[in-house]
Amino acid sequence: MPSKVEKLKKTTPELRFPGFDGEWEEKKMGEVIAFLKGKGISKDDIIGDGVNKCIRYGELYTEYGEVVQKVVSLTNVPAERSLESKFGDVMIPSSGETAWDIAVASCILEDGVLLGGDMNVLRPSHETDGIFLAYYLSNGSKRNIARLAQGNSVVHLYSSYLRGLKLLVPTLREQKKIADFLGTIDEWIENLKAQKREWEAYKKGMMQKIFSQEIRFKDEDGNEFPDWEEKKLGRVSEINPSSSALPEEFNYVDLESVDKGILSNPIKLQFDVAPSRAQRVLKRGDILFQTVRPYQQNNLFFDLDGDYVASTGYAQLRTKQVPQFWFQYIHSNNFLRKVLSRCTGTNYPAINSSDLKGTHVQVPDLAEQKKIAGFLSSVDDLISSHQEKITRAEEWKKGLMQRMFV
Repeated sequence: MPSKVEKLKKTTPELRFPGFDGEWEEKKMGEVIAFLKGKGISKDDIIGDGVNKCIRYGELYTEYGEVVQKVVSLTNVPAERSLESKFGDVMIPSSGETAWDIAVASCILEDGVLLGGDMNVLRPSHETDGIFLAYYLSNGSKRNIARLAQGNSVVHLYSSYLRGLKLLVPTLREQKKIADFLGTIDEWIENLKAQKREWEAYKKGMMQKIFSQEIRFKDEDGNEFPDWEEKKLGRVSEINPSSSALPEEFNYVDLESVDKGILSNPIKLQFDVAPSRAQRVLKRGDILFQTVRPYQQNNLFFDLDGDYVASTGYAQLRTKQVPQFWFQYIHSNNFLRKVLSRCTGTNYPAINSSDLKGTHVQVPDLAEQKKIAGFLSSVDDLISSHQEKITRAEEWKKGLMQRMFV
């Protein structure tokens, strides 16, 4: 039989605020929570000038964390056709792609927000804090919730299963203390994200001015650079240069490997099992341009050592000019518009290499290319620095919560 000390360790968190002691109490969710179902509100019901605030279940994945700070959607669906929130309600999706993804909870801090279908709505009793509950379910109990999900291609989470889920919860006073502390951390992280968004908006505005030539750089002596010349892209960059034979082993870059200029998880492959699309042998300074759905702008400036081969889903650009400049240029609004006008296909618009070569571009002097590339790259460095701070802060928060919940 376990000793009193051993039992206490299992029912109290590793990290605790001063002034709180004693065991956390085990309860079933159905004992302290009323279960409701959201209803109504399709994607087509969301309109910019709607009269009612609303939340759809898909937004629990994309828009909100554990606490809904600001409702982003509006609708004209009348309240009687949906479910109106109460302050402190907690929402969990009823369906999703994976069991792990579905195990998320968000607490709403407003009355009267319409809560759409495919959503479990948990209304805590007076002895349970909704914000604490959302943090607890999304972190301390996430694995247990994921185990309750049913299904394969689409998983479902039923309230009847959630009712029996066991929780270990402290007093209401300690719940509020934990919720306030984690809320402060979230505010700090959100401020970091806001700073990053400001730099991203600044860069977007500066790119528009630079590539429209509203802003021009000057040389080291303060003199104007020559006028930009109009040329076809194929004149300033080799498109899909002839490649040497594939290496015996290489890192394969497919369309899933790049997200907004960041390369992650390239696939290590042997030559004899490589897919037929593995054809673009990369050299440092090459640019990969996403030719299918180019508006996603998942392009890559390749600046690595080692053997890498890219999919033919990318166009490979190799220039003798300033490659960093051309990487920035292909993200300009004007260039994207020209590319899209040459694309074929509706659901998956794509541009072929011939049409890409024939796309007209504005070409500055090489010295000005270097100036522009240096300036925009310095802004990119600031954006990356903010993202690193965000990542570290989120990892720190995750580590804390692992120690703050039982």
